[in-house]
Amino acid sequence: MVPLHVVQALQTREQARLDQLPAGEIAVLRVDAARRADESERSWLGFAGTLPPEDLLKALRGWWRCDAASVAAGGVLPVTVSGYVVAVLTGLERWEKNSAGRHAFPDARLAGYVTDLAAPNTSITSTLDGDRWLAELLLGTRLASHSGGAIAYVTTQTTAR
Repeated sequence: MVPLHVVQALQTREQARLDQLPAGEIAVLRVDAARRADESERSWLGFAGTLPPEDLLKALRGWWRCDAASVAAGGVLPVTVSGYVVAVLTGLERWEKNSAGRHAFPDARLAGYVTDLAAPNTSITSTLDGDRWLAELLLGTRLASHSGGAIAYVTTQTTAR
């Protein structure tokens, strides 16, 4: 059960200010709560604010069906759980493609993550100013996205500009 005050706090959470981003469109990685992985390179898949940053980055890296050039062009990959930004990945300039047609971003960095979404409490993990700015802008905000897969795309700019 989620306490009523937590539900009310989440309900009033600010929408992500995507209009602050320079790209016209960004990708959004939609994940579930962390679960154990039976893989040699990582122990977890998904998000948990209690994971150490190194484990969390590994848990969020994956092979996705996506337009890798579009993901890279956005410059940031917000990670959401149930429509709330819980982590921010950057360093997406280089990607690899596997034989199944899925893409990975091996140089991705964890700019920051939420340690308590209800509060929200965040941990900024990157020392790069641009990464820190993106994490501070996005973490803990609401960001709706729709897709049949893990990666969705959202428009950041309004047509009125």
